[in-house]
Amino acid sequence: MSGKLYLCATPIGNLEDITFRVLRTLKEVDLIAAEDTRNSIKLLNHFEIKTPMTSYHEYNKIDKGMVLVEKMRQGANIALITDAGTPGISDPGEELVSMCHQAGIEVTSLPGPAACITALTMSGLSTRRFAFEAFLPSDKKERRAVLEELKNETRTMIVYEAPHHLLSTLEELREALGNRKMTLCRELTKKHETAFLTTIDDLLAYYKDSKPLGECVLVIQGRSRKEMEKEAQESWEEISIEDHMELYEKQGMPRKEAMKQVAKDRGVTKREIYKYLIQ
Repeated sequence: MSGKLYLCATPIGNLEDITFRVLRTLKEVDLIAAEDTRNSIKLLNHFEIKTPMTSYHEYNKIDKGMVLVEKMRQGANIALITDAGTPGISDPGEELVSMCHQAGIEVTSLPGPAACITALTMSGLSTRRFAFEAFLPSDKKERRAVLEELKNETRTMIVYEAPHHLLSTLEELREALGNRKMTLCRELTKKHETAFLTTIDDLLAYYKDSKPLGECVLVIQGRSRKEMEKEAQESWEEISIEDHMELYEKQGMPRKEAMKQVAKDRGVTKREIYKYLIQ
């Protein structure tokens, strides 16, 4: 029988956040695949886990992934851990999971810490709907495209950033999104954990004179649907109601339907459009 892949969430800072299930699994599997073995050995030593470990990271994810899949085909059970948090979220574990599914190998995920969820829940912003962007793309063209997509995102947005890139990223977000409400979370679960509920402008002003420290999670308010509807309605005011009507009637729309659509576009009643036209 084939083995199994266990996605084991590890602490993002505070070691007490590891679960009993993850500890047991790390001790029982045949092999642990770690993003950085030098970092993970500290965790394993702390909990006295003696299971053999191998590296699995962004630069060997295909070749090593094939090796790990073959081991599981032969019956080995393997635990995958990342440097911090849940494997598969913004890390190469995503590739290994896909390879396992293609090979018919069972995959299970052991719940635990995730920086994006931790930051979202303590942000003070809406948690009902959110968009996780992780790190913005390093490629300039792709980065611009993503920022353009985010302009009209109505969900709360979550972005990861390293401290030495924080200021430039905030400037890009300000240019793309305007001055949004946002929460900056730093050093999550650690001794110097902080969460600032503020605005992009205020953070830019603060970091002009202060050096950013610690890994950051940016939780940014989504765009208001009411604001978007208002802008759309105001854009129609640039043309006359007659021209607006003509736009739809030229498309073959009956006059009554055209009046209904014009009223909807402008955020008024059909009666108001009718009254204007007969005058």
